Amino acid sequence: MYLYHFGFSELPFTLTPNTSFYCGLRVHDEALQVLLTALKTGEGFIKVTGEVGTGKTLLCRKLLNEVPDHFVTAYIPNPYLPAEALRHAVASELGITDHQSIDQHQLTRAIEQQLLDINRSGRSVVLIIDEAQALPDDSLEALRLLSNLETETRKLVQLVMFGQPELDERLATRQLRQLRQRVSFSYQLETLSEDELARYVHHRVQVAGYRGPELFSSEVLWWLHRASRGVPRLANILCHKMLLLAYGAGNYTISTKDAKMAIADTEDARMPRQHDWLWFTGGFVAALAVVTGAGWWLGWFNA
Repeated sequence: MYLYHFGFSELPFTLTPNTSFYCGLRVHDEALQVLLTALKTGEGFIKVTGEVGTGKTLLCRKLLNEVPDHFVTAYIPNPYLPAEALRHAVASELGITDHQSIDQHQLTRAIEQQLLDINRSGRSVVLIIDEAQALPDDSLEALRLLSNLETETRKLVQLVMFGQPELDERLATRQLRQLRQRVSFSYQLETLSEDELARYVHHRVQVAGYRGPELFSSEVLWWLHRASRGVPRLANILCHKMLLLAYGAGNYTISTKDAKMAIADTEDARMPRQHDWLWFTGGFVAALAVVTGAGWWLGWFNA
């Protein structure tokens, strides 16, 4: 592999949501601040949506690390569960040991009692659900009923849902309007701009231990942004392939040829149209001509 060829201490563009690679981009930092503020103010239902690959799971893991100590966290990473199985998963996360041997009515009472006990100890419970668009309707209803549990002054549990845009589409339907009205805070993750993507790529190679000259030129990053449409996961796949191609050719920087070959080999990547590239290069040449002309004119004037 290219690990030692480039001097990395670890692979920089894996698809595993590793929080040590968290970049602190505007869109993710804003979302994290919305989540932490909503939790601190005791809001019941909080929702974050974004397209596939925009960093929802990484943000979810980051939230788990950043949640204040007085919160008890329950994390459901794979929510494609019927209501009964979802209640058992919540009970397990809350430390209810005998939940498998009791019926649904007893299970609901046990969850409520555990939430009350945690509340009396001065702590709060936050239930975090990733891939929430996969929740069946009966499970969404179970979550709504769970969010009804409260004392006279506060909710017994706060819920944070991370999901694809399909979650918004489902919540917009009439049958889920009661749940939709419970959502007090929401945030929609955007894709990255070209500047943000450049920062993201440079950040990851530095965290991975790279200390050499710049690997990805502005030209390569232009191709990367157009092909990935600013989606971090797709950018990771493309960067990984570019590094493999450069390594295979014995090179220590990424070329536009590597970029084009990686794009052509990646199913969801979009090859920039020829006139887009001509516009980019034409703009660059024009800018260079202006700078050069200005320099000549100033030199003549000063002479």
